[in-house]
Amino acid sequence: MLTPTTDVDRAVAAIDRGGVVAIPTETVYGLAADATNPAAVRRIFAIKGRPAGHPLIVHLADGAQLDDWTRDVPPAARALVALAWPGPLTVLLPRSDLVLDDVTGGRASVGLRVPAHPLTLELIRRTRPLAAPSANRFGSVSPTTAAHVLADLGDHLDPDRDVILDGGACPIGVESTIVDFCVDPPQILRAGGVPPEQVRALMGADLADASGPSRASGMLESHYAPSCPVLLVDTRKQADVESRARPGSVVLDLTDDIAEYARTLYSSLRAADDGAASCVIAVLPPAAGLGHAIRDRLVKAAAPRR
Repeated sequence: MLTPTTDVDRAVAAIDRGGVVAIPTETVYGLAADATNPAAVRRIFAIKGRPAGHPLIVHLADGAQLDDWTRDVPPAARALVALAWPGPLTVLLPRSDLVLDDVTGGRASVGLRVPAHPLTLELIRRTRPLAAPSANRFGSVSPTTAAHVLADLGDHLDPDRDVILDGGACPIGVESTIVDFCVDPPQILRAGGVPPEQVRALMGADLADASGPSRASGMLESHYAPSCPVLLVDTRKQADVESRARPGSVVLDLTDDIAEYARTLYSSLRAADDGAASCVIAVLPPAAGLGHAIRDRLVKAAAPRR
């Protein structure tokens, strides 16, 4: 089994030989491969158990690489990424001929972002752009530490080909915000590390909420789910009542510190599974700031399982 490492040289060698690397980002850990290598990209899907039609996000070293991966960058998108990159923002744009069908699931658009983690940025700069979803089995709770990746994927990774790059705990803890610039007006497809209010402020324009079929990561109704059921409530008082009625349940409530709620959300859901909780009773935060992303993840975690 793999041992997580901080050695970027090992990660560079793995990418160069067509392996996969679990990468730390400011949001969650990703499972990355050379975005121009079809066989390496297909291994991501096999390792995760991810359906082939679900698109991946291409992680760039900087905004200068944007024009290589898309055939059209609207002025609003260019202005937004100039302010938000590196950071937890993904933009959906028309794909260029460089982008593989394996990366986009055959779609005409591609998700692009520049992550804000020094180890991963060094890796991309020394290799090439990396395609990556979250580094966990498909549909389950996203990983925010290298230990989470090892627990989920250790039996599926090849110690002779692959690497888990350990960059510590992810400081934001929820995935990137996805903004679709292939539609007019642009749509926020997934709430994430850049709150919708901040996206609108940076753009100086309004945005639409997501509509239409799933076309980006994290848009399924059921996702980010622990093994045990998740029950959603609006107040701590309701949570305490429900907890008394459900032996073995755990209450999740950090509504007084939204940043900490986001940072520890996935580790808390994992801890509930590790402790064989009968149920997670989660108090929904207000729909503001990072609360949008937390609510989205909890609603998907509580949805009927596929």
